[in-house]
Amino acid sequence: MFSPQGPSVRELCVQALCSVEHGYDLLAPKFDHTPFRTPQDVLDATAQALSQLGPFGDGLDVCCGTGAGMKVLRPLCQGHITGVDFSAGMLAQARSAYPDATWVQADARALPFAGQFDLAVTFGALGHFLPAERPALFEGVHRALRPGGLFAFPVGTRRPRTSVSYWATLGFDVAMRVRNAVWRPPFVMYYRTSRAAAVCADLMAAGFTTTTLALTALGPRRDGSPRCRLILAHKPADPR
Repeated sequence: MFSPQGPSVRELCVQALCSVEHGYDLLAPKFDHTPFRTPQDVLDATAQALSQLGPFGDGLDVCCGTGAGMKVLRPLCQGHITGVDFSAGMLAQARSAYPDATWVQADARALPFAGQFDLAVTFGALGHFLPAERPALFEGVHRALRPGGLFAFPVGTRRPRTSVSYWATLGFDVAMRVRNAVWRPPFVMYYRTSRAAAVCADLMAAGFTTTTLALTALGPRRDGSPRCRLILAHKPADPR
């Protein structure tokens, strides 16, 4: 499905009936050949925007998957780069692709870091956390950053109701809610639970100050609004 190297419909169905962790363990060898991987143009636009704010010291990719975010961190960070994910299968693929990085298996809701990084990024992961779980995620990233550190990630802007993508993401979320109501273990993956305003409110509650930046390299929607924004969450520097 999606490409000759991608998973079959049967493989995707098996994955969808598993837990999130085991599902991604199964999908890992073919993940980069699916549309679930963050598109390269989004990675490139994020790297371009962050290059105006760097360079940075040590970098962290939260929920790193197969390591696509390393293409963003590597040119921006002058120190070590680290990826963290709870799927052993995804980490195995990432380690093979980027053997010079550090890889840590851990739950992002309980990150095992304290004051070690200057830049943290995440790509396409927020849909795997229910809104009630975001505070623990953001508090962990805040703790992992040094004073003055930055947490950055792209968020798509709301699609118009007249677009195919609006109804496609709505249909996907409804199907996932039905699946999770009748099947265990749950598989948390929603496209419409990470609205920018709610995410920014949770970031501020975790101690960040937030701004957003339009990723103009991705072009505008028909109404002129940006397709995607970069959320920039700053951990305050130590007072002098």
